[in-house]
Amino acid sequence: MDRLRDKIIPVTTLLALLVVGWYAFAVVLNGPFQRDLDRRAGEVPGTLEFLVKTWSQPKPTLPAPHQVAQNFFKTTFTVKPWSNRSLVYHSWVTLSSTFVGFIFGAALGILIAVGIVHFASLDRSLMPWIITSQTIPILAIAPMVVVVFAAIGVTGLFPKALISTYLSFFPVAVGMVKGLRSPELMHLDLMHTYNSTRPQIFWKLRVPASIPFLFASMKVAVAASLVGAIVAELPTGAVAGIGAKLLSGSYYSQTIEMWAALVAGSLVAVVLVALVGIAGRITDRAMGGRPA
Repeated sequence: MDRLRDKIIPVTTLLALLVVGWYAFAVVLNGPFQRDLDRRAGEVPGTLEFLVKTWSQPKPTLPAPHQVAQNFFKTTFTVKPWSNRSLVYHSWVTLSSTFVGFIFGAALGILIAVGIVHFASLDRSLMPWIITSQTIPILAIAPMVVVVFAAIGVTGLFPKALISTYLSFFPVAVGMVKGLRSPELMHLDLMHTYNSTRPQIFWKLRVPASIPFLFASMKVAVAASLVGAIVAELPTGAVAGIGAKLLSGSYYSQTIEMWAALVAGSLVAVVLVALVGIAGRITDRAMGGRPA
């Protein structure tokens, strides 16, 4: 109970401060436009009335938290989940490419890590290129990937999943390399004393030692995969997905819908990271680890 309270109180306090700051910035950013409207209408509102007006504009520069919450509730719970106006539908579209890209990215990262740990030539030749690949902005890569695959008739899920794979394999590869190399030299010497083969050392020592590193890196990877899926939807002119909602909102200055879509994306990321964390605890428990 005390541990739960120690977690809830700091998070709640930080959330309250963020909401207060959000309302304050909404007044700062929406205030000039509201003053211009009042001047044209010949009105001189009081302080409280002015604040209420800045928090209730139909197309504000920065929507107030309650406006985002109302739009999120409306587009999540009051429309059919399969409707094009539903954030559930758009989140599912983005989630599908996120999941596919994450699976392929995690598998690729693990394979690269295993190769790097067992072959010194791969460590010297491949690792620098892997690091260099992450210095290229995803906003520059995504349009090229989409255009190239569209030219050969491949559209839809695959190009978006490929971009998610590109972003998600790197943290898994780096984390898994660190994990596979984490066993102490004394433990490795002990395995050699028992005349263990390389596969036995790998499965009985290196893999169990790498599990905490793997799931920690997978939390980063699944969030990066979601970012890749959203970014991939922007240059495709997609009609569905969180990225498509952001794009259409920017076209028509629907800032409230844009922020509601951002909240939906954040919640999807929280759920994905939580699921990876649960999977990590279950795996650790199944391998004989003690509960934290």
